[in-house]
Amino acid sequence: MKLAYLINQYPMPSQTFIRREIRALEVLGCTVTRFAHQPWPDTLVDESDKLEQQQTRYLKSGGWIALAAALLKAIILRPAAVGKAIKLSHRLTQRSDRSVGYHLAYLAQACVLRDCLVASGADHLHIHFATNSTEVGMLAHVLGGPGYSITVHGPEEFDRAACLSLDEKIARAEFVVAVSSFGCSQLMRWCGAEQWPKLKVVHCNVDDSYLEQPPKPLQQNETIVCVGRLCEQKGQLLLIEALGVLVRQGMEIRLRLVGDGPMRPECEAAILRNQLRDHVTITGWATGEEVRNEILQARALVLTSFAEGLPVVLMEALALERPVISTYIAGIPELVEPGENGWLVPAGSVDAIVTALNELMTTPLARLREMGAAGRAKVSEQHNTRTEARKLLALFQKCGAPIPPRQV
Repeated sequence: MKLAYLINQYPMPSQTFIRREIRALEVLGCTVTRFAHQPWPDTLVDESDKLEQQQTRYLKSGGWIALAAALLKAIILRPAAVGKAIKLSHRLTQRSDRSVGYHLAYLAQACVLRDCLVASGADHLHIHFATNSTEVGMLAHVLGGPGYSITVHGPEEFDRAACLSLDEKIARAEFVVAVSSFGCSQLMRWCGAEQWPKLKVVHCNVDDSYLEQPPKPLQQNETIVCVGRLCEQKGQLLLIEALGVLVRQGMEIRLRLVGDGPMRPECEAAILRNQLRDHVTITGWATGEEVRNEILQARALVLTSFAEGLPVVLMEALALERPVISTYIAGIPELVEPGENGWLVPAGSVDAIVTALNELMTTPLARLREMGAAGRAKVSEQHNTRTEARKLLALFQKCGAPIPPRQV
Protein backbone atom coordinates (compact mmCIF):
# COMPACT_ATOMS: atom_id res chain seq x y z
CA MET A 1 0.00 0.00 0.00
CA LYS A 2 1.27 3.46 -0.89
CA LEU A 3 0.78 5.96 1.91
CA ALA A 4 1.72 9.59 2.39
CA TYR A 5 2.23 11.29 5.75
CA LEU A 6 1.88 15.04 6.38
CA ILE A 7 3.08 16.89 9.48
CA ASN A 8 3.58 20.61 10.04
CA GLN A 9 7.26 20.50 11.09
CA TYR A 10 9.04 17.19 10.77
CA PRO A 11 11.15 15.61 12.08
CA MET A 12 11.64 17.15 15.51
CA PRO A 13 12.79 15.81 18.90
CA SER A 14 9.31 15.66 20.44
CA GLN A 15 7.85 13.61 17.57
CA THR A 16 9.94 10.45 17.57
CA PHE A 17 6.70 8.45 17.89
CA ILE A 18 5.74 9.53 14.35
CA ARG A 19 9.08 8.32 13.02
CA ARG A 20 8.56 4.95 14.74
CA GLU A 21 5.03 4.69 13.40
CA ILE A 22 6.15 5.32 9.83
CA ARG A 23 8.99 2.83 10.02
CA ALA A 24 6.73 0.18 11.55
CA LEU A 25 4.32 0.61 8.61
CA GLU A 26 7.24 0.24 6.21
CA VAL A 27 8.23 -3.00 7.92
CA LEU A 28 4.65 -4.19 7.32
CA GLY A 29 5.14 -3.60 3.59
CA CYS A 30 3.81 -0.07 3.08
CA THR A 31 5.54 2.56 1.01
CA VAL A 32 5.41 5.83 2.94
CA THR A 33 6.24 9.22 1.44
CA ARG A 34 6.89 11.93 4.05
CA PHE A 35 5.65 15.49 3.60
CA ALA A 36 5.91 18.49 5.90
CA HIS A 37 5.32 22.20 5.53
CA GLN A 38 8.82 23.04 6.68
CA PRO A 39 11.75 21.54 8.58
CA TRP A 40 12.19 22.07 12.31
CA PRO A 41 14.21 25.31 12.60
CA ASP A 42 16.60 24.17 15.35
CA THR A 43 19.51 21.76 15.08
CA LEU A 44 18.64 18.08 15.10
CA VAL A 45 20.83 16.03 17.44
CA ASP A 46 19.48 12.53 16.76
CA GLU A 47 20.99 10.74 13.75
CA SER A 48 17.67 9.00 13.07
CA ASP A 49 15.96 12.39 12.82
CA LYS A 50 18.66 13.65 10.48
CA LEU A 51 18.10 10.66 8.20
CA GLU A 52 14.35 11.19 8.36
CA GLN A 53 14.79 14.83 7.36
CA GLN A 54 16.59 13.73 4.20
CA GLN A 55 13.57 11.61 3.25
CA THR A 56 10.99 14.36 3.82
CA ARG A 57 9.63 16.64 1.09
CA TYR A 58 8.83 20.18 2.19
CA LEU A 59 5.85 21.97 0.67
CA LYS A 60 7.33 25.44 1.24
CA SER A 61 10.82 24.62 0.01
CA GLY A 62 10.32 26.48 -3.29
CA GLY A 63 9.24 29.71 -1.62
CA TRP A 64 6.33 31.96 -2.52
CA ILE A 65 7.05 31.89 -6.24
CA ALA A 66 6.65 28.10 -6.38
CA LEU A 67 3.47 28.25 -4.30
CA ALA A 68 1.95 30.94 -6.53
CA ALA A 69 2.90 28.97 -9.64
CA ALA A 70 1.23 25.82 -8.25
CA LEU A 71 -1.96 27.76 -7.51
CA LEU A 72 -2.01 29.34 -10.97
CA LYS A 73 -1.43 25.94 -12.59
CA ALA A 74 -4.34 24.47 -10.64
CA ILE A 75 -6.63 27.34 -11.67
CA ILE A 76 -5.80 26.74 -15.33
CA LEU A 77 -5.99 22.93 -15.31
CA ARG A 78 -8.71 22.32 -12.69
CA PRO A 79 -10.82 25.46 -12.39
CA ALA A 80 -13.91 23.70 -11.02
CA ALA A 81 -11.97 21.94 -8.28
CA VAL A 82 -10.14 25.15 -7.37
CA GLY A 83 -13.49 26.93 -7.15
CA LYS A 84 -14.72 24.33 -4.61
CA ALA A 85 -11.46 24.60 -2.68
CA ILE A 86 -11.72 28.41 -2.56
CA LYS A 87 -15.28 28.17 -1.29
CA LEU A 88 -14.21 25.77 1.46
CA SER A 89 -11.17 27.87 2.31
CA HIS A 90 -13.38 30.95 2.68
CA ARG A 91 -15.65 29.13 5.11
CA LEU A 92 -12.67 27.94 7.16
CA THR A 93 -11.24 31.46 7.21
CA GLN A 94 -14.46 32.88 8.62
CA ARG A 95 -14.22 30.55 11.61
CA SER A 96 -10.46 30.89 12.09
CA ASP A 97 -8.37 33.07 14.37
CA ARG A 98 -5.85 33.46 11.54
CA SER A 99 -5.98 35.97 8.71
CA VAL A 100 -7.03 35.31 5.13
CA GLY A 101 -3.35 35.40 4.12
CA TYR A 102 -2.63 32.23 6.07
CA HIS A 103 -5.51 30.39 4.48
CA LEU A 104 -4.51 31.53 1.00
CA ALA A 105 -1.07 30.09 1.72
CA TYR A 106 -2.68 26.81 2.86
CA LEU A 107 -4.58 26.67 -0.44
CA ALA A 108 -1.38 27.17 -2.43
CA GLN A 109 0.37 24.47 -0.37
CA ALA A 110 -2.58 22.18 -1.03
CA CYS A 111 -2.01 22.63 -4.76
CA VAL A 112 1.63 21.59 -4.31
CA LEU A 113 0.65 18.66 -2.11
CA ARG A 114 -2.04 17.44 -4.51
CA ASP A 115 0.43 17.29 -7.38
CA CYS A 116 3.03 15.51 -5.22
CA LEU A 117 0.50 12.96 -4.00
CA VAL A 118 -0.69 12.18 -7.51
CA ALA A 119 2.90 11.92 -8.77
CA SER A 120 3.83 9.54 -5.92
CA GLY A 121 0.78 7.35 -6.54
CA ALA A 122 -0.28 7.61 -2.90
CA ASP A 123 -3.47 5.68 -2.10
CA HIS A 124 -4.11 7.58 1.10
CA LEU A 125 -2.86 10.58 3.10
CA HIS A 126 -2.46 10.40 6.86
CA ILE A 127 -1.96 13.60 8.85
CA HIS A 128 -0.70 14.08 12.38
CA PHE A 129 -2.36 16.95 14.29
CA ALA A 130 -5.64 18.53 13.19
CA THR A 131 -4.19 22.01 12.71
CA ASN A 132 -2.98 23.68 9.50
CA SER A 133 -1.66 20.40 8.06
CA THR A 134 -5.14 18.92 8.08
CA GLU A 135 -6.56 21.98 6.36
CA VAL A 136 -3.95 21.56 3.62
CA GLY A 137 -4.66 17.84 3.29
CA MET A 138 -8.40 18.46 3.20
CA LEU A 139 -8.04 21.10 0.47
CA ALA A 140 -5.73 18.78 -1.49
CA HIS A 141 -8.50 16.16 -1.43
CA VAL A 142 -11.01 18.68 -2.78
CA LEU A 143 -8.48 19.48 -5.53
CA GLY A 144 -8.41 15.83 -6.58
CA GLY A 145 -5.93 14.23 -4.20
CA PRO A 146 -6.52 11.00 -2.23
CA GLY A 147 -8.69 10.70 0.84
CA TYR A 148 -7.18 11.50 4.21
CA SER A 149 -7.24 10.50 7.86
CA ILE A 150 -6.01 12.29 10.97
CA THR A 151 -4.33 11.45 14.24
CA VAL A 152 -5.48 14.04 16.79
CA HIS A 153 -3.25 14.37 19.83
CA GLY A 154 -4.41 17.39 21.82
CA PRO A 155 -4.37 19.60 23.68
CA GLU A 156 -4.20 22.33 21.01
CA GLU A 157 -6.83 20.75 18.78
CA PHE A 158 -9.29 20.58 21.68
CA ASP A 159 -8.44 24.06 22.99
CA ARG A 160 -9.00 25.63 19.55
CA ALA A 161 -11.52 23.18 18.09
CA ALA A 162 -13.98 25.80 16.83
CA CYS A 163 -11.47 28.06 15.08
CA LEU A 164 -9.69 25.00 13.64
CA SER A 165 -13.01 23.79 12.16
CA LEU A 166 -12.38 20.42 13.78
CA ASP A 167 -15.93 19.29 13.01
CA GLU A 168 -15.44 19.93 9.28
CA LYS A 169 -12.12 18.10 9.24
CA ILE A 170 -13.64 15.09 10.98
CA ALA A 171 -16.63 15.02 8.64
CA ARG A 172 -14.44 14.96 5.52
CA ALA A 173 -11.91 12.44 6.87
CA GLU A 174 -12.14 8.72 6.16
CA PHE A 175 -11.32 8.02 9.80
CA VAL A 176 -9.89 9.91 12.77
CA VAL A 177 -7.49 8.48 15.34
CA ALA A 178 -7.29 9.55 18.97
CA VAL A 179 -4.28 8.51 21.07
CA SER A 180 -6.39 7.80 24.17
CA SER A 181 -9.99 7.18 25.17
CA PHE A 182 -10.03 10.66 26.67
CA GLY A 183 -8.98 12.09 23.31
CA CYS A 184 -11.74 10.12 21.60
CA SER A 185 -14.30 11.61 24.01
CA GLN A 186 -13.12 15.11 23.13
CA LEU A 187 -13.54 14.37 19.43
CA MET A 188 -17.08 13.22 20.17
CA ARG A 189 -17.75 16.65 21.67
CA TRP A 190 -16.88 18.35 18.40
CA CYS A 191 -18.70 16.23 15.84
CA GLY A 192 -22.17 14.82 15.33
CA ALA A 193 -23.01 11.36 16.63
CA GLU A 194 -23.23 10.13 13.04
CA GLN A 195 -19.44 10.66 12.81
CA TRP A 196 -18.60 8.65 15.94
CA PRO A 197 -18.13 5.31 14.13
CA LYS A 198 -15.12 6.73 12.28
CA LEU A 199 -13.37 7.69 15.56
CA LYS A 200 -10.72 5.13 16.55
CA VAL A 201 -8.14 4.79 19.33
CA VAL A 202 -4.60 3.87 18.29
CA HIS A 203 -2.00 4.43 20.97
CA CYS A 204 1.36 6.06 20.47
CA ASN A 205 4.19 3.65 21.12
CA VAL A 206 7.68 3.19 22.44
CA ASP A 207 10.73 2.15 20.49
CA ASP A 208 11.18 -1.63 20.29
CA SER A 209 14.46 -1.38 22.16
CA TYR A 210 12.60 -0.27 25.29
CA LEU A 211 10.73 -3.57 25.48
CA GLU A 212 13.02 -6.06 23.75
CA GLN A 213 16.01 -5.60 26.04
CA PRO A 214 15.93 -6.15 29.81
CA PRO A 215 16.15 -2.76 31.53
CA LYS A 216 18.86 -1.83 33.97
CA PRO A 217 17.55 -2.54 37.50
CA LEU A 218 16.67 0.52 39.53
CA GLN A 219 19.40 1.43 42.01
CA GLN A 220 19.23 3.60 45.10
CA ASN A 221 19.68 7.25 44.09
CA GLU A 222 18.27 10.72 44.70
CA THR A 223 17.85 11.86 41.07
CA ILE A 224 14.54 12.45 39.31
CA VAL A 225 14.23 13.33 35.64
CA CYS A 226 11.71 15.40 33.68
CA VAL A 227 11.82 15.05 29.90
CA GLY A 228 10.02 17.51 27.65
CA ARG A 229 9.90 20.85 25.95
CA LEU A 230 10.34 23.73 28.38
CA CYS A 231 7.00 25.42 27.83
CA GLU A 232 3.88 26.56 29.67
CA GLN A 233 1.84 23.37 29.36
CA LYS A 234 4.55 21.10 30.83
CA GLY A 235 4.51 22.77 34.27
CA GLN A 236 8.25 22.60 34.96
CA LEU A 237 8.13 25.81 37.01
CA LEU A 238 5.91 24.12 39.61
CA LEU A 239 8.25 21.15 39.75
CA ILE A 240 11.18 23.47 40.46
CA GLU A 241 9.16 25.23 43.20
CA ALA A 242 8.29 21.87 44.76
CA LEU A 243 11.93 20.81 44.68
CA GLY A 244 12.84 24.03 46.46
CA VAL A 245 10.43 23.19 49.29
CA LEU A 246 11.96 19.73 49.75
CA VAL A 247 15.55 20.98 49.63
CA ARG A 248 14.78 23.62 52.26
CA GLN A 249 13.36 20.81 54.41
CA GLY A 250 16.71 19.04 54.15
CA MET A 251 15.91 16.36 51.56
CA GLU A 252 18.68 15.11 49.30
CA ILE A 253 17.13 15.28 45.83
CA ARG A 254 18.31 16.32 42.38
CA LEU A 255 16.38 17.09 39.20
CA ARG A 256 17.50 16.83 35.60
CA LEU A 257 15.36 18.75 33.09
CA VAL A 258 15.99 17.11 29.73
CA GLY A 259 14.86 19.39 26.91
CA ASP A 260 14.77 22.98 25.83
CA GLY A 261 12.19 25.52 24.76
CA PRO A 262 10.76 29.02 25.15
CA MET A 263 10.52 28.90 28.94
CA ARG A 264 14.15 28.05 29.58
CA PRO A 265 14.90 31.58 30.88
CA GLU A 266 11.99 31.35 33.34
CA CYS A 267 13.14 27.91 34.49
CA GLU A 268 16.69 29.18 35.00
CA ALA A 269 15.35 32.15 36.98
CA ALA A 270 13.25 29.82 39.15
CA ILE A 271 16.32 27.66 39.82
CA LEU A 272 18.26 30.71 41.01
CA ARG A 273 15.33 32.06 43.03
CA ASN A 274 15.02 28.78 44.89
CA GLN A 275 18.80 28.44 45.33
CA LEU A 276 18.84 25.15 43.43
CA ARG A 277 21.91 25.55 41.24
CA ASP A 278 23.47 22.47 42.89
CA HIS A 279 20.24 20.48 42.61
CA VAL A 280 18.79 21.17 39.13
CA THR A 281 20.44 20.71 35.74
CA ILE A 282 18.96 21.67 32.36
CA THR A 283 20.58 19.45 29.74
CA GLY A 284 19.08 20.89 26.54
CA TRP A 285 17.84 18.68 23.72
CA ALA A 286 18.98 15.07 23.85
CA THR A 287 19.11 12.16 21.43
CA GLY A 288 16.84 9.17 21.90
CA GLU A 289 19.70 7.19 23.40
CA GLU A 290 20.57 10.05 25.76
CA VAL A 291 16.96 10.28 26.93
CA ARG A 292 16.97 6.55 27.58
CA ASN A 293 20.14 6.81 29.65
CA GLU A 294 18.78 9.77 31.62
CA ILE A 295 15.71 7.75 32.58
CA LEU A 296 17.76 4.69 33.51
CA GLN A 297 19.95 6.77 35.81
CA ALA A 298 16.93 8.26 37.62
CA ARG A 299 14.82 7.06 40.52
CA ALA A 300 11.66 8.10 38.66
CA LEU A 301 10.37 10.30 35.86
CA VAL A 302 8.23 13.30 36.82
CA LEU A 303 5.92 15.16 34.42
CA THR A 304 3.79 17.85 36.06
CA SER A 305 1.89 18.94 32.94
CA PHE A 306 -1.16 21.21 32.76
CA ALA A 307 -2.26 19.96 29.32
CA GLU A 308 -1.30 16.87 27.34
CA GLY A 309 -2.42 14.16 24.96
CA LEU A 310 -0.74 11.03 26.31
CA PRO A 311 3.00 11.68 26.70
CA VAL A 312 5.26 9.07 25.10
CA VAL A 313 8.00 9.74 27.65
CA LEU A 314 5.75 8.29 30.38
CA MET A 315 5.53 5.10 28.32
CA GLU A 316 9.30 5.08 27.88
CA ALA A 317 9.97 5.46 31.60
CA LEU A 318 7.53 2.71 32.53
CA ALA A 319 8.95 0.44 29.82
CA LEU A 320 12.34 0.92 31.48
CA GLU A 321 10.78 -0.08 34.82
CA ARG A 322 10.95 3.37 36.35
CA PRO A 323 7.87 4.57 38.27
CA VAL A 324 6.42 7.94 37.29
CA ILE A 325 4.75 10.94 38.85
CA SER A 326 2.32 12.86 36.67
CA THR A 327 -1.00 14.73 36.73
CA TYR A 328 -4.67 13.76 36.60
CA ILE A 329 -5.24 15.14 33.10
CA ALA A 330 -6.18 13.97 29.61
CA GLY A 331 -5.18 10.37 28.81
CA ILE A 332 -2.52 10.06 31.53
CA PRO A 333 -4.76 8.18 34.04
CA GLU A 334 -5.30 5.53 31.34
CA LEU A 335 -1.60 4.68 31.68
CA VAL A 336 -0.50 5.71 35.16
CA GLU A 337 -2.24 3.86 37.99
CA PRO A 338 -1.66 5.35 41.45
CA GLY A 339 -0.13 2.83 43.80
CA GLU A 340 0.52 0.39 40.94
CA ASN A 341 3.09 2.03 38.67
CA GLY A 342 3.33 5.60 39.91
CA TRP A 343 1.63 8.61 41.44
CA LEU A 344 -0.92 11.07 40.06
CA VAL A 345 -1.40 14.57 41.42
CA PRO A 346 -3.85 17.39 40.67
CA ALA A 347 -2.41 19.65 37.97
CA GLY A 348 -1.27 23.02 39.28
CA SER A 349 -0.69 22.02 42.90
CA VAL A 350 2.81 22.52 44.31
CA ASP A 351 1.74 20.95 47.61
CA ALA A 352 0.59 17.78 45.84
CA ILE A 353 3.87 17.54 43.93
CA VAL A 354 5.80 17.94 47.21
CA THR A 355 3.77 15.14 48.80
CA ALA A 356 4.25 12.80 45.83
CA LEU A 357 7.98 13.48 45.66
CA ASN A 358 8.31 12.88 49.38
CA GLU A 359 6.53 9.52 49.00
CA LEU A 360 8.74 8.63 46.05
CA MET A 361 11.94 9.38 47.92
CA THR A 362 10.87 7.45 51.03
CA THR A 363 9.40 4.39 49.27
CA PRO A 364 11.67 1.32 49.66
CA LEU A 365 13.67 0.37 46.59
CA ALA A 366 12.07 -3.06 46.38
CA ARG A 367 8.60 -1.51 46.14
CA LEU A 368 9.74 0.94 43.46
CA ARG A 369 11.06 -1.98 41.44
CA GLU A 370 7.68 -3.72 41.72
CA MET A 371 5.96 -0.56 40.49
CA GLY A 372 8.37 -0.30 37.58
CA ALA A 373 7.72 -3.92 36.57
CA ALA A 374 3.96 -3.30 36.64
CA GLY A 375 4.46 -0.26 34.43
CA ARG A 376 6.53 -2.22 31.92
CA ALA A 377 3.82 -4.88 31.66
CA LYS A 378 1.16 -2.26 30.96
CA VAL A 379 3.22 -0.52 28.28
CA SER A 380 3.99 -3.87 26.66
CA GLU A 381 0.27 -4.57 26.47
CA GLN A 382 -0.99 -1.17 25.30
CA HIS A 383 1.88 0.61 23.52
CA ASN A 384 3.75 -1.95 21.45
CA THR A 385 4.97 -0.48 18.15
CA ARG A 386 4.10 -3.42 15.93
CA THR A 387 0.68 -4.00 17.50
CA GLU A 388 -0.40 -0.38 17.11
CA ALA A 389 1.01 -0.19 13.56
CA ARG A 390 -1.06 -3.22 12.58
CA LYS A 391 -4.18 -1.50 13.94
CA LEU A 392 -3.41 1.57 11.87
CA LEU A 393 -2.66 -0.44 8.74
CA ALA A 394 -5.99 -2.27 9.08
CA LEU A 395 -7.73 1.13 9.14
CA PHE A 396 -5.86 2.23 6.02
CA GLN A 397 -6.78 -0.97 4.22
CA LYS A 398 -10.45 -0.54 5.07
CA CYS A 399 -10.46 2.80 3.28
CA GLY A 400 -10.69 0.83 0.02
CA ALA A 401 -11.35 2.75 -3.18
CA PRO A 402 -10.74 6.50 -3.14
CA ILE A 403 -13.69 8.45 -1.78
CA PRO A 404 -14.70 11.42 -3.96
CA PRO A 405 -14.39 14.88 -2.39
CA ARG A 406 -17.35 15.82 -0.17
CA GLN A 407 -19.59 18.49 -1.60
CA VAL A 408 -18.47 21.95 -0.57
